[in-house]
Amino acid sequence: MNSHPPAKTCAAPARTIARLSVAFPFAVLSVGAVAQSPAQLAPVVVTATRTEALAFDVPASINRIDGSEVRDGHAQINISESLGAVPGLLARDRQNYAQDVQISVRGFGARSTFGIRGVRLYVDGIPATLPDGQGQISNVELGSVGRIEVLRGPFSALYGNSSGGVIQVFTEEGSGPPTFSFGVSAGSDGVLRYGAQASGASGNGFGYNVSASRFRTDGYRDHSAVERTLGNAKLTLRPDADTKFTLLANSLALPEAQDPMGLTRAQFDANPRGVDPSALAYNTRKSVNQTQLGAILERRVSATDALQVLVYAGHRSTEQFQSIPKSTQGSALNPGGVIALGRDYEGADLRWTLKAHLLDAPLTLVSGVAYDVLAEHRRGYQNFIGTTLGVQGALRRDEVNDVTSFDPYLQAAWQITPQWSLNAGLRHSRVSFVSTDGYIVGTNPDDSGRAAYTATLPVLGAMYALSSDVHLYATAGRGFETPTLNELAYRSGGGTGLNLGLQAARSTSYEAGMKTRRADWGELTVAAFRTDTDNEIVTQTNVSGRSTYQNAGATRRTGLELGWSNTYFEYLRAQLAATLLNASYRDGFLTCTASPCAAANVPIPAGNRIPGIARGALFAALNWASPAGWRAGIEARYLSSVLVNDLNSDAAPRYATAAANVGYLLNLGSWELSGFVRGDNLFARRYAGSVIVNEGNSRFFEPAPGRTWLASASATIRF
Repeated sequence: MNSHPPAKTCAAPARTIARLSVAFPFAVLSVGAVAQSPAQLAPVVVTATRTEALAFDVPASINRIDGSEVRDGHAQINISESLGAVPGLLARDRQNYAQDVQISVRGFGARSTFGIRGVRLYVDGIPATLPDGQGQISNVELGSVGRIEVLRGPFSALYGNSSGGVIQVFTEEGSGPPTFSFGVSAGSDGVLRYGAQASGASGNGFGYNVSASRFRTDGYRDHSAVERTLGNAKLTLRPDADTKFTLLANSLALPEAQDPMGLTRAQFDANPRGVDPSALAYNTRKSVNQTQLGAILERRVSATDALQVLVYAGHRSTEQFQSIPKSTQGSALNPGGVIALGRDYEGADLRWTLKAHLLDAPLTLVSGVAYDVLAEHRRGYQNFIGTTLGVQGALRRDEVNDVTSFDPYLQAAWQITPQWSLNAGLRHSRVSFVSTDGYIVGTNPDDSGRAAYTATLPVLGAMYALSSDVHLYATAGRGFETPTLNELAYRSGGGTGLNLGLQAARSTSYEAGMKTRRADWGELTVAAFRTDTDNEIVTQTNVSGRSTYQNAGATRRTGLELGWSNTYFEYLRAQLAATLLNASYRDGFLTCTASPCAAANVPIPAGNRIPGIARGALFAALNWASPAGWRAGIEARYLSSVLVNDLNSDAAPRYATAAANVGYLLNLGSWELSGFVRGDNLFARRYAGSVIVNEGNSRFFEPAPGRTWLASASATIRF
């Protein structure tokens, strides 16, 4: 019998968010009413639809976070720090650097036990999501970020496979006189980060921005220490007014990140800083090294035509030690407790943009083709030698997996009248998997095989300008999500080879929204959405870091998002983001609750909620960011309960936290000196910051830290 039923908390989030969503803007408006004059709203330009446009004029949910928001008052350690003001997006720091930040958009990506899936990631136009749909964002050096754009809803499908949402990071370009900056931050749990950046531009059209940072921490939990080094370089050259070359390079070195894994309910309640004994016995950990290069050519061919060519290549090596018991690895078919991955990836995107007229109305056409390749060498080893645990032992798996995707696409934006505009797109995706087994030993058979997934993805959106301050829009589109190599990697029942019978999930999405923009009371966006998915990919078993997956019929996600921001007294900015989301299974299915599991035998009834997804989320912030002198900010976050498994038998409780920062910025001639102090979880709430969905040992909970502090200082000189 469940001693922690989640049902008691279901209605509270909706009431809480409804009250605060109404109260917060008007409370701030009353403060701002005494201002002499409202601040002018700067236009927000985005490129999420592959052409520059005002976010206010695009029939889609788009948010832009500028680089100053990423850095001001933040530790610059995880991208999750600066995404709280985006409604519909949930970014959770797992306090586990052996895994990536946990990101979901409108419920897509919530099931991921490691890495990011279901959400497309790009850094300076280069995919950080591989062609199979698995991504990671750990290679972003936050000190060099110029802006982040987040696209949600049907138009995300125009980025292809696994596009439940799109997050694009753009690093700054070098401009102005040579500038050098250095910063250091230190805080609770042995946190230390220091970084440097050099940027500038010359009169002959050459610009540069080079940055690097190093981060270490002992970790909030036992066995969670990490060291990480990041580097990023962006060089630009403009030989003439119509041509621009960009060269990109970045690297990630993660020599060892200890993995504290999740905790059971009893362990979480007794000691949230602790770890399961198996993590210590097998010294669970992960190491990663990545290098990547990219080049972009942008050429204006004529007054109406432009060409862009992007190419990239990279290598990522990963070694992960898991806590799979020695006894379990006795079977000749078991792939061992150490995963070693070598991944080489490359790709290209060729794009043509045409600006013309149709029926005397402006028309922009974007046509292109994207081609991406992944070559993976996957090996498995035993995690013991004799009686010594946590070391690399005998080889138990050896295979080469190749994934390719080929996606031609076409998009159009047509301003039919001053009031009416249409945006449409079509993308055809083909994703192919080929596995070649190199470990055919004894009873272990040849598990070579292949699979291919194709989909044609149409999207259509219309916007009506009710006035210059109010825009209404509606969009609809189809998307699809292939299984990733990690989701194909294991078969239930202890079988060998890839689970090539897993099908792609296919979805149909609808969205309707309103955008308002006034200098006296700010920007307000409201969006209602629904996504119906067939063949939803769900976890079947998840034990000791090894997950198997299956298709589970139909699901539905419906929700409401609200975002608001305004600036008062020129430098005081208020923000609010609220999300209501109901995600449930429409079809019942069978799953496993024990491992090994020869066949799913535990019923999950239709109507159960999809785990890992919160029904309600709220973010509110006030920030004073003057160009000199004192600066300060406060923020509050609320998240409703999060179910941990398909049975809906337990949930991470709802929580609310508060944070604050205060700092000072001093200009001394060519020098700029700044510093701040920040406190998080000021009221020392005990809560689970994230959950591991359907964890087979019931180690669902990943505790968040208690009250933490951070102090930072930086200096910049302009030559």
